[in-house]
Amino acid sequence: MIQIIAHWVLAALTILATAYLVPGFTVDNFSAALVAAIVLGVLNILVWPLLALLTLPITVLTLGLFLFIVNALVIKFGAFLVPGFTIEGFLPAVIGGIVLSFIGWIVRALFTDTKTTKITYRTEKGSSDDQV
Repeated sequence: MIQIIAHWVLAALTILATAYLVPGFTVDNFSAALVAAIVLGVLNILVWPLLALLTLPITVLTLGLFLFIVNALVIKFGAFLVPGFTIEGFLPAVIGGIVLSFIGWIVRALFTDTKTTKITYRTEKGSSDDQV
């Protein structure tokens, strides 16, 4: 439970940092950032895969660059749903999505446990253990 709350707070802080760095990407206060983190998380689970699948042909033609547009649409929709979280224009949504991803990547690199995981699998001759 503590890990979920810590992840939620870190996501909200990431949104606040993005709002500080990107003009036109604004968050009124920390509580709005907390709500935005939940809403963006749910949208990324439910809406983003559907949009990515529907736009797959144009994504392939643009060598994946169209996914920046899909991210911007999801973030823009999240800003529409959350009071206190506004994005003024489409370009701040695109740049905000890039910055949000980059800051999130840094946060995950700093706070993710990198211990090896033990995987056990069975072969025809018996069992074997490998470290991954």
